[in-house]
Amino acid sequence: MTNARKKLCADACHTHSPKAGQGMNVSMADAFNLGWKLAAVLRGQSPTELLDTYSSERQTKAQELIDFDRDMARLFSEKPKSKEEAQFQTYFKKHGRYTAGVETCYDPSLITANDSTQALATGYPTGKRFHSAPVIRLADAKLMELGHTLMADGRWRIIAFAPALDTGIHGGPISKLCAGLASLIERVTPRSRDADAVIDVRAVFQVPYRNMDFSELPTVLRPFKGTMGLTDYEKVFCAIQQGSNIFDLRGINRTKGVVVVVRPDQHVSLVAPFDGLTKVGDYFEKVLLTVGDA
Repeated sequence: MTNARKKLCADACHTHSPKAGQGMNVSMADAFNLGWKLAAVLRGQSPTELLDTYSSERQTKAQELIDFDRDMARLFSEKPKSKEEAQFQTYFKKHGRYTAGVETCYDPSLITANDSTQALATGYPTGKRFHSAPVIRLADAKLMELGHTLMADGRWRIIAFAPALDTGIHGGPISKLCAGLASLIERVTPRSRDADAVIDVRAVFQVPYRNMDFSELPTVLRPFKGTMGLTDYEKVFCAIQQGSNIFDLRGINRTKGVVVVVRPDQHVSLVAPFDGLTKVGDYFEKVLLTVGDA
């Protein structure tokens, strides 16, 4: 769906002034929110209850927009006095992320868990957009933005940030996690599709990429895909050792690591510990149908 069509889909009527340019930002988010949910239900991947979350999530955002616009319109209308100018600048700076369309935070619901384990990754607030950070792809040592590797293709993401010293070898935290996730993925993925067609699992390690061995990683992180059964080399990353380290930038517990579940619209839906596989399984049991139920 093009940006123009997204805008037409959800922007048929303005209930606010154009002062902060929110018509496009909000309407495109409306369309995307509804679009991925419709696709999941029509494909038989998710229960119809998923569609109910569109109204509960986006109606709240519409009210936030109206409230924001009321204050913004009043500030625009004030006479140009030094006090009002300072107040306007302060308000605009304070809500900069909101006007950019990246400050949305969804409340707990069917597809957004509570934040009981948020302390494991303070930089990935549950309900908010998954914020990117630079990482190094293991396969070719390429520096890249982690968020830019997550395409808007309707897939769920599970991103595992490995505990310290874990290199993904058999018996380690990542290996055990992937072993548990393999059965979950098999239950919700049609046999005719690639293994990551519904849930895409990725991992970020703390150890330097030169100390990693790609061939030792679990199959979940290097699946064989396509008609030729080629290996996917693009799911494993290492943190930058100096400077912009993703574990520090996003407040991730280095000792314990963390598992972050990301919705198809790239909002964080669950933050779980490595020993919380049951929590991850319970979450997906509500939002994804098993292949036999589809």
